[in-house]
Amino acid sequence: MNRRGFFRRHANRIALSLLVVLPFLLNALGIVDLGVIERIKNYSYDVRLRWTMPNTIDKRIVILDIDEKSLQEQGHWPWPRNKLAHLVDLLFDQYKIDVLGFDMLFAERDESSGLRSLQQLARTELAGNTNFKLALDKLRPQLDFDQIFADSLKARRVALGYYFHHEGRQSGSVGALPAPSLRRGSFDPHSVRATVASGFSANLPELQINAATSGFFNATPLVDADGVFRRTPLLQMYDGDLYEALALSVARLVLRVPAVELGYAGGEQSPVNLEFLDLGKRRIPVDSDVAALIPYRGKEHSFAYVSASDLLNGKTPLQALQGAIVLVGTTAPGLMDLRSTPMQEVYPGVEMHANLIAGIIDGNIKEGLAHPVGFEVELLLVIGVLLALALPALSPLRATVLSVALITVLTVAYFLTWKSANLVLPLVSSLFMIAVLSVFNMAYGFFVESRGKRMLTSLFGQYVPPELVDEMAKDPGAYTLAGESKEMTVLFADVRGFTTISEGLAPAQLTQLMNEFLTPMTQVIHRHRGTIDKYMGDAIMAFWGAPVFDGQHARHALLAAMDMIADLDALQDQFKARGWPPIKIGVGLNSGEMTVGNMGSEFRLAYTVMGDTVNLGSRLEGLTKEYGVQIIVSEYTRAAVPDFLFLELDRVRVKGKDRPIAIYQPICLVSQCKETDMEELNLYGAALRLYREQNWLAAENFFVDLQRRFPGKHLYRLYAKRIEFFREHSPGTDWDGSFVFTTK
Repeated sequence: MNRRGFFRRHANRIALSLLVVLPFLLNALGIVDLGVIERIKNYSYDVRLRWTMPNTIDKRIVILDIDEKSLQEQGHWPWPRNKLAHLVDLLFDQYKIDVLGFDMLFAERDESSGLRSLQQLARTELAGNTNFKLALDKLRPQLDFDQIFADSLKARRVALGYYFHHEGRQSGSVGALPAPSLRRGSFDPHSVRATVASGFSANLPELQINAATSGFFNATPLVDADGVFRRTPLLQMYDGDLYEALALSVARLVLRVPAVELGYAGGEQSPVNLEFLDLGKRRIPVDSDVAALIPYRGKEHSFAYVSASDLLNGKTPLQALQGAIVLVGTTAPGLMDLRSTPMQEVYPGVEMHANLIAGIIDGNIKEGLAHPVGFEVELLLVIGVLLALALPALSPLRATVLSVALITVLTVAYFLTWKSANLVLPLVSSLFMIAVLSVFNMAYGFFVESRGKRMLTSLFGQYVPPELVDEMAKDPGAYTLAGESKEMTVLFADVRGFTTISEGLAPAQLTQLMNEFLTPMTQVIHRHRGTIDKYMGDAIMAFWGAPVFDGQHARHALLAAMDMIADLDALQDQFKARGWPPIKIGVGLNSGEMTVGNMGSEFRLAYTVMGDTVNLGSRLEGLTKEYGVQIIVSEYTRAAVPDFLFLELDRVRVKGKDRPIAIYQPICLVSQCKETDMEELNLYGAALRLYREQNWLAAENFFVDLQRRFPGKHLYRLYAKRIEFFREHSPGTDWDGSFVFTTK
């Protein structure tokens, strides 16, 4: 078909395919919102994350856990600040940790010491009691728990946590904010589109002054629509200044970097070009919200955990914390620091910070493209137009292969760039579009362009596998049910001892057994491109080479026969478990000219094969019992499969045939045969030559030796008995070495 004819025939299909592409383009441009794509994007991101995460424990970062045990042993939260001061002193003085971060807020004063009540008494009832005031002044340093805690933070690498409000109005702010990471005027406000906060809840001023730094710990503004935390803001804006996240502040202390800097593509400050944050030698990729994807290591407990109570009680070994980055947080459900993440629905918030800190230190934060929308639109256009033009020109099989190939290439690129370059490519829309276009074209082809295929299916569907019907649909006019002569291979398979089996089972059980046997055998034949001729009770007849030409019909038939034996062996345990007897089959194969077509009567027709070649195949199946083998092929089939190794069983004259033929048992592919197989064949070949030369004594010695080496082979006992017979009844000097069978 020329190009003009192609477009004329498929114009409607191409136009509709391009219409399918349009919504994906509009979604990528942000003009329409296809929620399903966002859900698929999130799902695919989570799958990649789970498949590639290391699932190891990072012992550099230790979670000091305010767990249920700590609450039971040390009292309900919040603990007195002097106890927290003791905790800080233990960590730095005794355990020699490197950096400490608090994933919690200290916005309210600690009144647990009673100092406030005593001061009130000194101003009221005991205002004139000088001794009381002197005693109170002396006790005040011991009772001011907030100051004790603040003093424990001095000159130590400690980061406190706080959070921002995003209600749209600046109200309810408490505590003291740290100095901003970047003050207004030091950056172009149009180039940084960070989340804007309306207020804050921060720590007490004396705590903030004495801490080395602080960072916000709430990522809620950027939680995804499904409630899952996949990314977190590294900078937020308040009153025109930029403030850093807790994880960023802790990483900065670990790396000994005084401040964070903004990084722009090409060094130009443009509203779309803020791409990363500079933290010394570390480059942290961020998106348009100045947020980073959290590089989760695995499920909960991907970092070392230490119970805060064990630390306070002196039960924690020194080496567990020495030189570590310690994050104080909680996994106690009552304290509500649990999040939904791609790893699991309930995940400790403190461990989200730990993952991000580890990712910053290791430099393995995932990165998006600088211009994801442009890339996604271009990719959608290229792939959409390609498939709109290509799919109508291809058969369903090739169209599927093309679609699967594109999906595979994009998926591999998806994972390779993720794993090796830490790059997150926007490919989900393209993958989904490929699937939709493929399904659309399949449906269009089926309902609009598949009349010829449906005709072929009605004619041949009961005989051949669907894959061959698809091939036939490419040129329906080339196939007919009329009789014709072809070079083909026929297969007969029959159950051994079926009468005995049927007598031992109830009719319903026998029916079920035969269905369980015939179904996988049929699947094997179809898998090897065979055509089912008929089921004859406990037997199967199949052929290769029609209706679809098969240049390797003998090889496909032989592979099918061997797989039938293997699959049947695998079914024996299932049969035994159901109380059914074991099933063994014999298989006969013959190749040659035979007549194939729709044959029968005016009442019933069947697509079948006939001729002497077919009859011989049936005889060979019957001979499997005589020779104690499961498969027998004729010399014609053997000659058509030269890459297989065969054992010559005999030369026989079957009933109705004057000319002897050689029959063989297939052993294995020549390239896969073992040394023991070759050794047995050589010994057997020598024995068979002596047998045909009527050297009975030497032949007998060989067969006796073969029986000793391979006691399970019925064939060698068969020849030993024949030799014994021929010694008494000589076949004559004109004997051609063949054996005559007078029964079917």
